[in-house]
Amino acid sequence: MLSRKNRLLLFKLLSLFSVVRGYNILVITLAQYLASIYILAPDLQLRKVVFDLNLFLIVTASALVIASGYIINNFYDAEKDLINKPTKSMLDRLVSQRFKLTTYFILNFVAVIAASYISFRAVFFFAAYIFGIWFYSHKLKRIPFLGNLVSATLSIAPFFVVFVYYRNFETVIFIHALYLFLLILARELIKDLESMAGDMAQGYQTIPILYGPKVAKILIAFLIVLTLVPTYLLIYVFDVGHMSFYFVAAGILLLVFLVLLGKSDVKMHYVWLHNILKFIIVGGVFSILLIDVDVVLNRIL
Repeated sequence: MLSRKNRLLLFKLLSLFSVVRGYNILVITLAQYLASIYILAPDLQLRKVVFDLNLFLIVTASALVIASGYIINNFYDAEKDLINKPTKSMLDRLVSQRFKLTTYFILNFVAVIAASYISFRAVFFFAAYIFGIWFYSHKLKRIPFLGNLVSATLSIAPFFVVFVYYRNFETVIFIHALYLFLLILARELIKDLESMAGDMAQGYQTIPILYGPKVAKILIAFLIVLTLVPTYLLIYVFDVGHMSFYFVAAGILLLVFLVLLGKSDVKMHYVWLHNILKFIIVGGVFSILLIDVDVVLNRIL
């Protein structure tokens, strides 16, 4: 049996993990490595990618900045989350706001130090990334649609820095990025529908609040339809190997999503729609393994 003090410490660790959304960071880290191995540097030997110190530092700095971003976002949204996510907020509040801010600064400092071992340009990028996340959480988040655009852009930034590192400028990379960007932007708008109660209480001016849920749903549907364009290109125009099966399945699921979106009208419906998009995004990460299994096995051997 754990003592009361140890139980409290365990709950605080779980609280901090909840605040920084450790599961999301693990998925993003995996996605950066898989994208590097299969898409951005397919001609390099596997060990040269996996054991590349600069790539490791880029991924580490990205993870630290993303974690700090979740902390500062949680700090500014504490009151709103009490309404929208009461259970999660109770867990998050086991860690004090002061401790969260201290952790925020430490994570950003370590991230910049890690970037300094790569290059000055890396330091500049991550410093700008840190500022961008803070400015979004502090100001831009309250501006309708612009806040959603900035959030989606910040979400794909970790992949952009790896893309620049390998200097791979093939068109297929941009199509993959567009596909991910549209999905994330649609998810951001779904989250606005989910959190309308808390947003209204805190004076946030989101699209569902300003123009109504119907307009927000039309915009989400438009983004999903746009997503079908890169889906088509990645299936029929570009060679993505067996990953094409993922895009076929994702395309079908997005059509189901559109049907459910038209019928949704309560928070629980929006939560399910959010989870569908999250499932497609996470599924896309693991489906990168399907691009060319034989080539990767040869690279291992």
